[in-house]
Amino acid sequence: MYLLSPCTSGFAGEEPGREENGRGLQEKTGEPGAGEKGIQPGVFGGEDGRERMAVKQRYSGIGGQAILEGIMMKNRDDYACAVRRPDGSIAVDKKRYVSMTEKHPVLGLPLLRGVFVFADSLILGMRSLNWSASICAEGGEEEEEPSKFEEWLTRTFGEKTEAVIMGAVMVFSFLAAICIFMLLPMYLAVLVRKLVPNEYLIAFLEGVFRIAIFILYIKLISRMEDIRRTFMYHGAEHKCINCVEHGLPLNVENVMRSSREHKRCGTSFLLDVMVIAILFFMVVRPETLIGRAVSRIILIPVIAGVSYEFLRWAGTHDSVLVNALSRPGMWMQGLTTREPTPDMAEVAIQAVEAVFDWKAYLRETFGWREEASGS
Repeated sequence: MYLLSPCTSGFAGEEPGREENGRGLQEKTGEPGAGEKGIQPGVFGGEDGRERMAVKQRYSGIGGQAILEGIMMKNRDDYACAVRRPDGSIAVDKKRYVSMTEKHPVLGLPLLRGVFVFADSLILGMRSLNWSASICAEGGEEEEEPSKFEEWLTRTFGEKTEAVIMGAVMVFSFLAAICIFMLLPMYLAVLVRKLVPNEYLIAFLEGVFRIAIFILYIKLISRMEDIRRTFMYHGAEHKCINCVEHGLPLNVENVMRSSREHKRCGTSFLLDVMVIAILFFMVVRPETLIGRAVSRIILIPVIAGVSYEFLRWAGTHDSVLVNALSRPGMWMQGLTTREPTPDMAEVAIQAVEAVFDWKAYLRETFGWREEASGS
């Protein structure tokens, strides 16, 4: 589930031409904020989570993921998890995580950085998921005695046991995803090759099979109660980011009125990968089945890199063209987000406030005045 990261937002990192303001990132365009133009922040629309914002979206630099009964939000090197405990209270855990691209600047080069940003997202997602699972288990039944295999792992790896298990799970998930979403569609396309002699059409059909399998996968896992609630928290995460990026004070009412679609979502990234893969495989067409399989695996980092650059660009620009190109991914988010409840919005707000000074961001970016807003 977290290998695919459909519940991730904010792949786009720091953008050239922007400066850090300690809370998010503000554009260096010299353009006045919406408040300076006399525009009052607000939204138009009903309660379906798909409203149109009254203020043009301004990039904040924050992103996050849905986890078990909560949200993880990240702002630069700080991230915070907020989870609803079984007793109804909210647990918040704030930590630091230095990305691979920050540790090794060469990994932050265009086209190369996308793979490592995605890897960071997986690592952070697994850590946050494990923490949220431990919070959700509080007050439950007494822990069972460890199995012989668990005792062997503890004896063998000691304090590194959890890291080893996490790494093994990620490797297994990655291999399973390659087989299901890369190799299976390729094999299905090969089966119809005799009926469809055109190689370009074969590459297109492979892409269609891949998208269809992904949609089926999401539909199947969304039948699980835990996943359905995670998708609701995914919607709350999007709504919080949209709320502040459109100049609205961060409170439950404004969050619930905000859109649950966001251009920097991991679901959009995955759709971009699948669409861009069609273009690559129209050009790269080995004759043998093994050659095709190897090409699919080797090109994964390249396709991911190109897809990330598009998502990064789309997530920090707002125009008719960008919105049109982003629309299919935002439609796909209808599968991975659900309308949250107000108590879920409360959890998401606490995650945001732990790492992001939204009041200062609204003042600097939109000319917001707390006294006039009444909040």
